[in-house]
Amino acid sequence: MLVPIRRLIHILMLFLQNIRQRLIPINSRIRPAAIMNCCTNASDASGSKQASLPTTLTSPPIKSIVSTGECQFNDQFTAVPLLENMPVSSTSFVVRFGLPDKNKGLGLSTCACILTGVEVGEGDEKEMVVRPYTPISTNADKGTFDLLIKKYADGKMSSYLSDLKPSPTSLVSFKHIPFNVKIQYPFKSAKFIGLISGGTGITPMIQALHALLGEDPDACQTEKVHLLYGSRSSDDILGETMLNHWAATHSNMFGVTHVLSNEEGEVDKKNVRKGFVNRELIEECFPGPEEDVMIFVCGPPPMYNALCGPRDADELSGVLAEMGYSADQVFKF
Repeated sequence: MLVPIRRLIHILMLFLQNIRQRLIPINSRIRPAAIMNCCTNASDASGSKQASLPTTLTSPPIKSIVSTGECQFNDQFTAVPLLENMPVSSTSFVVRFGLPDKNKGLGLSTCACILTGVEVGEGDEKEMVVRPYTPISTNADKGTFDLLIKKYADGKMSSYLSDLKPSPTSLVSFKHIPFNVKIQYPFKSAKFIGLISGGTGITPMIQALHALLGEDPDACQTEKVHLLYGSRSSDDILGETMLNHWAATHSNMFGVTHVLSNEEGEVDKKNVRKGFVNRELIEECFPGPEEDVMIFVCGPPPMYNALCGPRDADELSGVLAEMGYSADQVFKF
């Protein structure tokens, strides 16, 4: 009986060695949330891509609501250090900044943005460039906040931030003024909220979705939310992994349709369309104006002009006005 037992032990040792070689070592410094997200999507083909994303593009919805007037930034620009600069696609990146008080969250109400200021150029060509950004992080993040930026070839701010390296020297400043405060959660408690965004216009929608989907379903008065998100191509969709995951985990409340204007070839996903956000798609995904519905719009000027009229115009025009929605039902970010 000794020979068979030894042979059995040998086979068992080979089996264990094979299993050991297949194991992927996990860096003990990875945040638990990141490990959870990667494991949750281990069977997904995009798992390796998600593992490289910051936690603010992989986390579950987190409701962390504060009142207006609690932001760490006020009406004077305050410089803070850049902690991380993380590419997330060929055209976009996430920058993580420190906060003046490292023990507190940003304290930004939902929905609201902050103003970013940097000095660019040299000598007589030096100028202060200011741009509004909506953080993709929540108030639950203590001491830091994240901005999702898309780089444009002629964009002074995006080009500056893209090239900036983490440093204890504070080169970027932020401030927050009353004009930066937009429509506030719970968004008039509308039963249905339709979100229409294009490009980096997704960031205030992410902010709103954190509040809506992070709420206790029994307490949330909004019953359905649908996002129509316009991008150029499938590899240009900002936050795609997180948005699709939220749609899967909150399918009873949230849906997303990606609309690709420059995608080549056929698309084989149920929630992806080619073309532009138009009347036909809105009619398919949103209830009519006679229902208890609100629609948020944020994107490039052509999107505003086509769907609801210029961003700074109080009156409603374009496709949504033609469909019968009122100015009280449509909010332009």
